[in-house]
Amino acid sequence: MRKSKQKAVWSKRYKNAKGFLSLIVLLCAAYCIVHAASAFGEEIQARAAVVMEASTGRVLYAKNPELRLMPASTTKLMTALIAVEKVNLKDVVTISRNAVNVAPTKSGFKEGDRVTVETLLYAALMKSANDAAVALAEAVAGTEEQFVQLMNRKAIALGATDTKFINPNGLPGKGQYTTAYDLSKIMRQAIKHPVLQEILGTRAAELSTEAGKTVYVKNTNKLLWSDDDLLGGKTGFTNAARHCFVCAGERESNTLIVALLGAPSRAELWKETEDLMAFGSKVMKNQEEPVVYLTRSDYDATKVTKAAYTRKVATKAKVAGKANTKTGTKVAGKANTKTGTKVAGKANTKAGTKVAGKANTKAGTKVAGKANTKAGTKAKKNTKMMVKAKKTKKTNMATKGQDGISG
Repeated sequence: MRKSKQKAVWSKRYKNAKGFLSLIVLLCAAYCIVHAASAFGEEIQARAAVVMEASTGRVLYAKNPELRLMPASTTKLMTALIAVEKVNLKDVVTISRNAVNVAPTKSGFKEGDRVTVETLLYAALMKSANDAAVALAEAVAGTEEQFVQLMNRKAIALGATDTKFINPNGLPGKGQYTTAYDLSKIMRQAIKHPVLQEILGTRAAELSTEAGKTVYVKNTNKLLWSDDDLLGGKTGFTNAARHCFVCAGERESNTLIVALLGAPSRAELWKETEDLMAFGSKVMKNQEEPVVYLTRSDYDATKVTKAAYTRKVATKAKVAGKANTKTGTKVAGKANTKTGTKVAGKANTKAGTKVAGKANTKAGTKVAGKANTKAGTKAKKNTKMMVKAKKTKKTNMATKGQDGISG
């Protein structure tokens, strides 16, 4: 009887110990998974990234998915999406002066050239041509401004509520932003259109105008040459946005979407895209758990940039105001006082009489007044020249920040 009781006690202890060990194993496994995912998140240098399952919209990986950042030329994906939904691909468009005068990268079409909407889509999505994007906007809505309204309405309709566009090409400007999560949603909608999927996945093409002029374009997406399962993607770059990319690829009988914003280099952009595709594939095979990774430093960096921009503008205005005041009032005032006093003093000394003194005072006042007027006018002209120079400098800086050949 005693042996039976002891056996029962040991059996119970064994079960408890076994359960405890199982719990420890599970906790260790969970820790390893979380630690590995966290380490992978830290390896991604892009400021924001998302991996999405295209069929369901499920997020498999995310780093700062709702961080608002500049979209650069990934903007053209929305431009192309609206064009496909609003106009016929065979419609012929006449290239306007407004489109030709847009900053590079350009397709090479001239004012008055007549091309189809489909041709413009190839130029905009493959070469990232800004003039082609403007021509598409004008073909759809008449003006860029009206087209931008369509872009922002479409963003809301797709649930991309943290996105705002200010032009059809993504050139730098105040008030535009998107997120990696929103960009994934836009790509998810774009690949539903076979023509867009075909263009995004084309490595090189020869485009022609109605008159027979030909333009050769090569896709800015380098992964098309190394990944046969990649359906296509859209690149983007400005100095402010850094390197951006959104793409779709086939993995394990599923389509995955990867979006990255703010990568430090183009080489890093390609590497991280491949890494994220591989991670998303592992999640689909239940080899990894979905991860959402946030970095305080990237959010803080965005706030610092905005604050610096505001202070910079305010400082310029303030400094210009002080300079104008000093130049137009203080400097002129000193010059007038010196001139008036000196001239009057000399005249008084020479004349040595009260009448002459009065005359000299009047003359001095008159001379001072003229000097004031001349100095003030001159200072005002200098101020205008200074303002003009500042505007020119600002324009040049904006040009430097525009999309380069890399698109």
